[in-house]
Amino acid sequence: MIYKTFQFDFKDLKLTVSQIEKVLGYTEENSEAHFSELIGKALKEAAEVCSIKAEYRIFDDILFNDPDKTVSVNNITFDIKKIIYGQLKKSESAALFLCTAGEEIGKISRRAMKSGDLLEGYIYDVVGSEIVEAAADLMQNDLEKSMASSGTKITNRFSPGYCGWDVSEQHKLFQLLPGTYCGIRLSASALMDPEKSISGMIGIGKNVRHLPYTCNLCDMKDCIYRNLRSEKKKN
Repeated sequence: MIYKTFQFDFKDLKLTVSQIEKVLGYTEENSEAHFSELIGKALKEAAEVCSIKAEYRIFDDILFNDPDKTVSVNNITFDIKKIIYGQLKKSESAALFLCTAGEEIGKISRRAMKSGDLLEGYIYDVVGSEIVEAAADLMQNDLEKSMASSGTKITNRFSPGYCGWDVSEQHKLFQLLPGTYCGIRLSASALMDPEKSISGMIGIGKNVRHLPYTCNLCDMKDCIYRNLRSEKKKN
């Protein structure tokens, strides 16, 4: 089994104030100085407190069941549903991954909200989400380059809770990732701690595709990040 871990410096993520402003619904044309200052403060503090880690493990023992739209990894069956199944079904192996921004950014967000500063708390919450997604991008880029050297490709990454894949299946995923380097704990209701963490699966094979823009695949129409990541990759 191939197993790789990452510890990222905040500067590796290349997060900017304008990027966070877009998530908050602002553009260069309607940006406000007050928000820019708060975001800048949040990014600066995040650089000092975040412990940004990621890991993936590659499993060769995978089996797809077309009628049920499931995939079994090391004899553990994931009910990934039609959309994700369609993206993964040509995979020959699978990388299961974890990524976290660490505990501190979530603590700062909750502290601000508890004290009544909902705006600042929300900004820190969004910054934490962007940190973990940017770190996952770096982890995925590393996996893609590593697989390319052996003539294989990867799919996009898919996480429980999206595209019909029930979030409760994180329990199955964590069975295959014991003693995680990222130090992520999972509650009985499948919530991760630290909360600014993500998990999921990436397909690997000679005949799979890594699509540049995938918001059209997802059925979460009210997602605040919808199309923003596509714009970032496009630029």
